[in-house]
Amino acid sequence: MKHHLLPGILAMAAIVVASNILVQFLFGQWLTWGAFTYPLAFLVTDVMNWVYGRDAARRVVFAGFVVGLACSFVGTQISGEFGPLVTLRIALGSAVAFLAAQLLDIAVFDRLRDGAWWRAPMVSSLIGSTVDTALFFTIAFSASLVMLEPGNDVGWANEALPLLGVGPVVPLWISLAVADWMVKLGLALLTLVPFRIIVRSLTNRAT
Repeated sequence: MKHHLLPGILAMAAIVVASNILVQFLFGQWLTWGAFTYPLAFLVTDVMNWVYGRDAARRVVFAGFVVGLACSFVGTQISGEFGPLVTLRIALGSAVAFLAAQLLDIAVFDRLRDGAWWRAPMVSSLIGSTVDTALFFTIAFSASLVMLEPGNDVGWANEALPLLGVGPVVPLWISLAVADWMVKLGLALLTLVPFRIIVRSLTNRAT
């Protein structure tokens, strides 16, 4: 393994582990604390892509994917009040969403890297975050995919409630997804500042 990838791999692993732990703790009515750490994975991917290139970013993503699988496996072996901490659908949704969204982020970033410095990280993170949220919540909680894990009762997630407590009546999981998506979009914009600082530091160090 190339030594320059190690900081990115460690950062990605730390984010994935932290998010898997913090997702168990609620923040308000529609979010968990994991919603605020997980989007940092896009920052790590974009920094590695900008400084070391597309292939390096992919290696970091695959390392994070393996760590995520390990965390999901551990979660399936730990019983909580309502069963395993991580169900098969959540594990599947997390894995598919992470890999698809991060690889899409890398592809979009690579296409836009020759533009203004902020365009590639902003657009790729916004697109990747949207795909990540849509895939995870649909796979994990949609009633239409109950065949993925027939023994897992997701009725609670499909309870009909006003969107975010004020909008049209929708399944609860859609409110959870929208809240998560809004946090991801906000952080995609906020992390442009650390992206610029980290990229400058690494670039100057390399030269």
